[in-house]
Amino acid sequence: MEVRHLFLLREIAVRGTLAAVAAATHRTPSAVSQQLRSAEREFGVPLVEPVSRGLRLTAEGLLLAESADDVGRVIAEVEARLEARLGQPGGTVSIGTLPSAGEALLPGLVSRLRGTAITVDVRDFDLAEDEYATRTLDHDLVIAHSLTGDVPAGAQGLVCRVLAHEPLDVALPAGHPLAGRDVLTPDDLVGTTWIAVPKGFPFDTVLLAVEAATGHPLDRRMRLVDNRLVESLVAAGEGLALLPRFTTRPHGGTVLRPLAGVEAHRAVVALARPDHYARRAVRTVADHLAEVGGELMATTGLGSRGRARVGS
Repeated sequence: MEVRHLFLLREIAVRGTLAAVAAATHRTPSAVSQQLRSAEREFGVPLVEPVSRGLRLTAEGLLLAESADDVGRVIAEVEARLEARLGQPGGTVSIGTLPSAGEALLPGLVSRLRGTAITVDVRDFDLAEDEYATRTLDHDLVIAHSLTGDVPAGAQGLVCRVLAHEPLDVALPAGHPLAGRDVLTPDDLVGTTWIAVPKGFPFDTVLLAVEAATGHPLDRRMRLVDNRLVESLVAAGEGLALLPRFTTRPHGGTVLRPLAGVEAHRAVVALARPDHYARRAVRTVADHLAEVGGELMATTGLGSRGRARVGS
């Protein structure tokens, strides 16, 4: 049995189409299709079947795809035992992260890794909450966030390590009438205009909660993902916004105020596939990230870090 065939089926199960697998693995669709045909010859059964606009795994294909994590974890555990005999953990750990959490966590991580045999390869992306889990196919660790709980949507079955709970503050122009208040409530926000995030992004759930609490809709003038751009528009008087506390350093044109009365904090988490997390280097990096998150969180007194667990 070729392990690469199991991993291919896992890719198909998660990404949905051969074209998506090809794009993610930098191959041509024909090369992926050829490997799939090779897998079907090896196992002697059809592994995919056509659906309306693509393919889906057969029951046999799904069984094999679900075994890929188990096989990969056993291989990683054997490598980890060998690594333990040879000395400290080492190698490259690939990290994918949302920008604001990466800004808060990665400088401290890099500092902790100096003098070790571990290096990190980092990529950043800003996604809807339920899209972060898929990126664990491409990275050893994915730093994601959630406002609905400690396990982001779509991360069921993955290892989920809570790194920090971070408050989200309301950013206002310095001259705004509400800027004189120490704490804001949903009722204070009735009739306000907002620079919001795209639909499906976690911060939007806070505004939805404010609307549910007051019974009044909020005016979302723009939907943007770059926090620095958002803050500049707040300073220009275009509206209010939600910004993460750890990395927002307001200049003279803006102020930050905490929001009470609705849940206004996010869980910042590290996601990993079980076979990736079995590597000592990956676990070591996750431990360091949790240490950095704990130090950041100590400044807010909010929540506590969780142990690694499989999302459910």
